Amino acid sequence: MATTGKVRGSYAKTPARRREILEAGIDVFSAAGFRSGSIREIAERVGMSQAGLLHHFSNKSELLAAVLQLRDDRSAEVVPIDDAHAGIETIRGWVALMDYNATVPGLVELHCTLSAEATAVEHPAHQYFVDRYVFVVSRMKHAFERMRDAGQLVAGTDPEGAARAMVALSDGLQVQWLLDRSSVDMAAEMRRYVRGILTVDL
Repeated sequence: MATTGKVRGSYAKTPARRREILEAGIDVFSAAGFRSGSIREIAERVGMSQAGLLHHFSNKSELLAAVLQLRDDRSAEVVPIDDAHAGIETIRGWVALMDYNATVPGLVELHCTLSAEATAVEHPAHQYFVDRYVFVVSRMKHAFERMRDAGQLVAGTDPEGAARAMVALSDGLQVQWLLDRSSVDMAAEMRRYVRGILTVDL
């Protein structure tokens, strides 16, 4: 029998439904925090059972990693990382992102908690974080290389070293901030570090 090639039933809605779940996940974790937010609340927001929700993911950890991936996709709107815009604007965007992160503590908590747990090779989100750090460091390195070639970096500054230091500082500041939000201004500390290796105004 010939077929039309169309996907029938609930499978036809899977990509859109998955996106809806992830959007709800960001809303829940942003508002309630990682510990207080729950799969049940996400499911309620999209009108599904918890079992139905998890049908779209292998397990809870995969769902949480997918929420973080969507957050990263949104971050790309703040931090220009494409070849056409890589450079000082990438670094300015990263600092602006630190300011934004201070408004979504639940997502910061999710990132810090899941990234620590995912250091275990068998963790479902392990590869996501491996790939994420490779990608982020490589794009930051590219931005610093562009800046070096434009004379915007202090002489002797290694682009890859600067990229890794920037990412490491970002992660460390987020942990310190989660422990005591009155003790550190993440964006201000990041700005202070970056200004120390630039020859131009940030």
